[in-house]
Amino acid sequence: MNRVPVIPRGYWVAAFLLVAAAAAILLWNGRPPICTCGTVKLWVGTVNGPDNSQHIADWYTPSHIIHGFLFYLLGWLFLKRNPPGDRLIGAVLIEAGWEILENSRFIIDRYREETAALGYTGDSVINSVADIGWMILGFAIARRLPVKWTVALAILFELGTLATIRDNLTLNVIMLVAPSDAIRAWQAG
Repeated sequence: MNRVPVIPRGYWVAAFLLVAAAAAILLWNGRPPICTCGTVKLWVGTVNGPDNSQHIADWYTPSHIIHGFLFYLLGWLFLKRNPPGDRLIGAVLIEAGWEILENSRFIIDRYREETAALGYTGDSVINSVADIGWMILGFAIARRLPVKWTVALAILFELGTLATIRDNLTLNVIMLVAPSDAIRAWQAG
């Protein structure tokens, strides 16, 4: 079995600082630190309720794990000669950037207008930080598992969330980039 090289501590410190910077930017942009309900929950299973995207994990957590798979692949393709820590930093930068963009008025309005997320108001900071953490978990899984198992896990996540909540990463991307009335109607159920 091939040993996966350890990512040195300095990279993890840099990744933590990037996550902290993203959290600070989100707070500065007016995002609530935790759910405005005043609690922090490990899991929220209600997709269209006010707690969705406000706590540590929800039905969109698998999408963030898949982000980690995809960012690992991008790092492997474009930073092949760089140390794994550089790939980790790149992945954290992309995910943190997405969390900031996702919580901008433009993307929040786009979700509300074009997707099934009619009542979406954006993420709490703890949810965004957790989403980055879930991406890091996906990155770590992709570093260790054979490609076929990582792909199988991504497909399982996509099909599982599709069957359970009529949404997944693929549909989210489609609905943000090229909204479809047919998909919107199907998601409304």
